[in-house]
Amino acid sequence: MIQIDEKIYFYLFMILPVMIIFYMVLVFWKKRTQRKFAEPTLLKRLTPNRSSFKGVLKLLFLLLGLSGLILGLANPKIGTKLETVKREGIDIVFAIDVSKSMLAEDIAPNRLEKAKRLVSEIINQLASDRIGIIAYAGQAYPQLPITTDYSAAKMFLQNMNTDMMSSQGTAINEAIKLATTYYDDEEQTNRVLFIVSDGEDHSEGLVIDAVELAIAEGIRVFTIGVGKTKGSPIPLKRNGVTQELKKDAQGEVVITKLNEAILEEIADEGNGEYINGSNTEEAVQFIKDELNKMDKMEFEAKQFAEYKDQFQWFLGAGLFFLFLDIFLLDRKTKWLKRLNLFNEKHHE
Repeated sequence: MIQIDEKIYFYLFMILPVMIIFYMVLVFWKKRTQRKFAEPTLLKRLTPNRSSFKGVLKLLFLLLGLSGLILGLANPKIGTKLETVKREGIDIVFAIDVSKSMLAEDIAPNRLEKAKRLVSEIINQLASDRIGIIAYAGQAYPQLPITTDYSAAKMFLQNMNTDMMSSQGTAINEAIKLATTYYDDEEQTNRVLFIVSDGEDHSEGLVIDAVELAIAEGIRVFTIGVGKTKGSPIPLKRNGVTQELKKDAQGEVVITKLNEAILEEIADEGNGEYINGSNTEEAVQFIKDELNKMDKMEFEAKQFAEYKDQFQWFLGAGLFFLFLDIFLLDRKTKWLKRLNLFNEKHHE
């Protein structure tokens, strides 16, 4: 198992193709300038010890040296031992609303970014619980299966946006039904689903049926409301600049409101709680307390331990090739010249 500490240094690899292009341009310029000075045969007589191969070799050494230094800065690590550890936790699934109404800015910076921040803060409070992520609008799609990899969860979370769904609308029932397929451990007694939404629902009353299905599967359903009850228009932006406000079929500006009533009903039916997400700190603390009250289940998780730094090998190799580049001259090597590999004629 390989782990990279500082992936940002990989951007430095973009320097290498620039250097290759620069070298090719320089060689082309040199040849064109030399042709103006003398014929190729005369140039060979004037510079009998000059090696064109050495120039390419020096470039190769330079590229290898820089590659080694860049990899050293990135600090690759290798997991040397796979351990099976016992962990206790709860299976938690976050169903996050990514419909267009989540672009409303009645809560800064907008409802979706607020929802993502809330979920990220909740994940920060977890210790050994397993988590999964679902995105939903008119339909629901799995984003991340049940895992203990919190870093991956945050990466998927940050990439969520309102353009990831082809079908718009808000079908909470689809998210709940998909969530029932996430829990694969029959012995797991504490299964929790958090629905993070502004409460707009276009599933025409099917959501309560979905909640009953979740309850039958042993899932407690919590809801987190994001937005304001007084409502807000939905800005449609391009490159961060608002172009217009979303309008309905009659040309009227759409005002989207936080529907706490439906979120409270879902939580009541789902044996959970409704949490207003306006105050991030209070919401996260309440959820942390609720999770701590639940019994934890023991499960096994395999993970690599004893990661060892490998940067020194890459730095050493990089410095070695750079030294070769510095001390390698453009002149032909005497013993290589005597071999006369290319059947070159010697001129007296």
